[in-house]
Order: sequence, then structure tokens, then C-alpha cells
Amino acid sequence: MQILHRINLMAWRHRVRLLIGYLTIVIAVGLSLVIPLTFREAINMLVVFEDGVIRTVEDTKFSALVVLGLILLAASVIRGFVDFARTYCTDSLSQKVAYDVRNDMYDKLQHLSFAYHDKEHTGNLMSKVTSDVEAIRRYVNMGMVRGLEVPLRVIAIVALMSTVNWQLTLLSLVFLPFLVVKSSFVVVRLRAMWLHVQEVMGELVTILQENLSGIHVVKAFASEEYEKNKYAVKAAELQREYYGNERLQQSTTAWLTLYFTLALGIVLWFGGLELMKGDLDPGGFAAFLLLMNQLTFPIRMTPQIIGSFSRAISSGKRIFEVLDAQSPVVEKPDAKEMERSEGFVRFEDVSFSYDPRIPALKNIDVSAAPGSITAILGAPGSGKTTIINLLPRFYEVTQGRISIDNQDIRDFTLASLRRNVGIVQQDIFLFSATIQDNIAYGASGATKEDVIKAAKVAQLHDHIMSLPHGYDTWVGERGATLSGGQRQRLSIARTVLIDPPVLILDDSTSSVDVETERMIHQAMTDVMKGRTTFIIAHRLSSVREADHIIVLKDGEIAEQGSHAELMAVGGTYREIYDLQLRPQEEVLLDAAISGDDGGDS
Repeated sequence: MQILHRINLMAWRHRVRLLIGYLTIVIAVGLSLVIPLTFREAINMLVVFEDGVIRTVEDTKFSALVVLGLILLAASVIRGFVDFARTYCTDSLSQKVAYDVRNDMYDKLQHLSFAYHDKEHTGNLMSKVTSDVEAIRRYVNMGMVRGLEVPLRVIAIVALMSTVNWQLTLLSLVFLPFLVVKSSFVVVRLRAMWLHVQEVMGELVTILQENLSGIHVVKAFASEEYEKNKYAVKAAELQREYYGNERLQQSTTAWLTLYFTLALGIVLWFGGLELMKGDLDPGGFAAFLLLMNQLTFPIRMTPQIIGSFSRAISSGKRIFEVLDAQSPVVEKPDAKEMERSEGFVRFEDVSFSYDPRIPALKNIDVSAAPGSITAILGAPGSGKTTIINLLPRFYEVTQGRISIDNQDIRDFTLASLRRNVGIVQQDIFLFSATIQDNIAYGASGATKEDVIKAAKVAQLHDHIMSLPHGYDTWVGERGATLSGGQRQRLSIARTVLIDPPVLILDDSTSSVDVETERMIHQAMTDVMKGRTTFIIAHRLSSVREADHIIVLKDGEIAEQGSHAELMAVGGTYREIYDLQLRPQEEVLLDAAISGDDGGDS
């Protein structure tokens, strides 16, 4: 019930529509009761039941019948307007609540750290933002608002029926306790079943999302049939779960219909006896039957109301799991805005672990002076990327302290910190937008001249100008229309545009050829001047010119120093140099010679 209470509080934000919806329901119920009462008076004016025979009343006044007819017409017309108002208010209310929940979910996901997203499947989150939010919307429309109409209508109808004939009323309600008990069991079962349905839906969307994102891998390994079968198995499971839920709801509807049919048969039998004995007038009997007919609406609506409650509880639980999630990276309430820093960076006894049992970094001590270049090397899994992810607080350190200009980075707002720390990530993501929009992402005030300047720095301007629409060329999903090297250079331009004093290059030339790397390196030499730069790279051009080189092994600093110092030691760095970097030196030398020969010719 706590989940439903929280949803109700969301709806209470739009209390005007909610209250109008409730008011129109009360008016509609009242007007609907006018109809059987009017028919009762009209029939009693026209006929009487005497000695087992229906006789016509001779002195019936035509004007009285006209008045009753006008009352029926007015009640029907007013009820039509009231129903329209109720529908408008309830539908708009449910859409506004869904709008609020979607925005709250999206805002929350934007502010959760990498640690949360590492554990959650994208497809499952998409299912929560779509399918689960729709379940909340249906609850507000059907359960929260119309859920009041059902008991209100039942109470009003039963009260009016008892004024006609209390014996008939008791007979018509003889099966009610059984249905109340059965409905209670159905609510409990549906809650668990709908929760499982939403979980399976999330798994299905995850399969779809991963398949579409990795479609090139699927086709490269001819795994289409495998993927089809995997999707079909999960879709079949979802079908079975939906079928089970619908079967339970429809069986409840069938029981309610059976109840009403049996009750109607008993009423017709006993009511006929009462009519013949003279204890019930013809108009009263007709009004009672009309009231029983109106009772079918709440009876048939009850399974849908129960279903909306059960599904809202299940979906609400999944949604509030996201809204209540605590990010390990939390901004202090009194966090300060970081002005443009000088770029003095220190890691002081820093340790970090993704899993408490497996440390990723252990006791890292690093200092980087303003304008210096620090290269980080190591085998895959040694902690290179983890170090640079801690600097902009994508993750929170588990021990130690990171400072910029001798101030703990946890004392600053995340936005101002990340404006001072620019990063070119290894995994490049481009949005479905123009090249200019992708370069200017994160720099809303950038002019086209600024974008062009950044593209020139990244050695991308000439290629962009060769495209039919230049900077207005549309980039396909995830940048599929650009090559790997072009995407990487666009990512470099995006980072250069925000002009950060601290720059992180996470293997930023890993997808370009040697000649392109040489061009980027020449351009980036000017960019790195005056910036504190951290480079994760396996290329000689990035490493040899670094002021400080750190070699990581199993999350710890194995060696650190300048290129000359580490070469003299003859340790791990010397091995990496001989195996990986020295051959690159020869390739770069060949490329340089070839370029010189081309120039002479």
C-alpha cells in the first residue's frame, strides 16, 4: 500500500483535475439513479397490478408524463456533459502523472553514477521507463479515479434498491461475500504475476537492445538464427505470463457474471411473487430491475480495477527502485563551483574497488604539475582507465583523496568539476545529429567558428568540408556513417571545444592509422600546452614525450619516472618498450621518411 500511496501523492500534485474527476463521478452516479426513479413514477402512473392482472390507469395526466420525459432527457444530456468532463479530467490527469514519472526517472538516471549503470541492463531500464510507467498511468485513470466510482455506485444503487424492497435487495446480494473473498485472493496473486511479467518484459527488451546494438557482430558470426531463437524463447515466456494474468482476470469476470445471472434469476422469481401479492408495485419492480442492470457496470469493472491495482504495485516497485537508488557519487549540499583551475592534480593514497572483494586500485600516489603530461601504461585490467574515471568522479574513491589545486574534488559541484576535466574516452558515442551538433555537445554557447577551430585541431576539418553538407552532415546512429578514426577525431574536437585545464586522453589514437596519428599528435601538441594531461596509450608518440610515466600492474604502481629513467631501470617499462613501442618507432620513422620523399618529388 505504501507504493500506491506514493503514486497517489504524485497524482495529488494535479489535485484540481483529481477533485473535478471525483466530483463528476458523484454527479454522474446521482444522475444515473434519476433514470430508474423516473421510470418508476411513469409506470405507476400508467398501470396497476390488481388481482393478478395488469390494468391501465384511466386518469393519467399527459402533462405529468411530459414532465417525467423532460426529466429523463435533461438527466441524460447533463450526464453526457458530466461524463465528458470526467473523461477529460481523468485522462489528462493520468497523462500528467505519467509525464512526471517519466521525467523523474530520466532525471534520476542522468544523475546516477557509472557504478549504478554498470549493474543495470539498458533494456530493463527502458522497460521501466515505458511499460511500467504505462501501468502507473492506467492505475491513475482506472484504479485511482474509477476505483472510487465502483464502490460509490454499488453503495448508492444498493441503498436505493433497499428503499424499493429490502427483501429483494438481500437476495440480490447473497453471493457478495464469496466474491469479496475471491477478489482478495486475486489481488494477491495478480501482484506477484504482474511483477514477474514486468521482469520478463525487461529481459526481452534487453535482448532486443543488445541485438540491435551488436547487429554487426551478429551478422559477422552468422548468428541470426541463434538470436532469433533466443528472442523467441523469451517472447514465448512473456506470452505465457500475459496469458496467465489475463486468464485469471477473465475467470474473475466470469464468476462475477455468473453471480449476477443467478441473482437476477432469484430476483425475478421472488419479485414476481411480491408483485402478485401486492407488496410491490409494477413501477417499483421495473425500477429494481433497472437498478440491477446498472449494477452490472461496477461488477464488470471490478476485475479491471483489481488488475490495475495489482499491476501498479508491481510496476511501482520497479520504478521506485530507480527513484530511490542511492548513487555512490553524491554531491555535497554545500558544494562549491570550481572556477578554472590551474591544473595541479594529486592522487593521495587512492584505492578503489568495483567489488569489495576485488580491489581495482591500491594505494595510488601520483602528482601532476600544471601543464605536465602524465602517461599511464599497463596490461589490460591493470587499472589504467579506472584511474582517469576517478578524476571526474565517475566513480567515488573507496580510500584516499584526489585534489585539484590542493582542494578535494568532492568539495565541488559535479558540473563545475567536469567542466575543468575534459576526457576523450576509448568507447566513443556519437548522437544522431549533425556533425556540428556532435562537436558542440556540452558547449551550448559555442559558435560555428569555435566548432571549426576545434575540428581543425583534431585534423577533421578537411574531411568534413569534403562532405556534401559539410558541418550540417547528419551523423547516423552511433556515428555509423563515420570511420573509426573519424569518430575518434570528432570526439577529440568535442573535448577540445570545452577548453578544459585538465585533459584526459583514454587511448585516443587507438583507432587511427600511423599517418593520422602523426597528424593528430602534431595538432594535440599545441592543445596540451598549458594543460595538465593524462594519456592512456600504447603508442610511442604519446609516451616518449610525457613528463612522467606510470606503469601499473594489478592495480598498483609498479614503476614511475621519465622515459630515460625507466629505460635505465630495465624493468616492466623496458619490456613494454621493446615488445610494443620500439616497432612503432620504426614504423613512424618509415612514415616520416616516406613523407619527406613525397615532398621532394
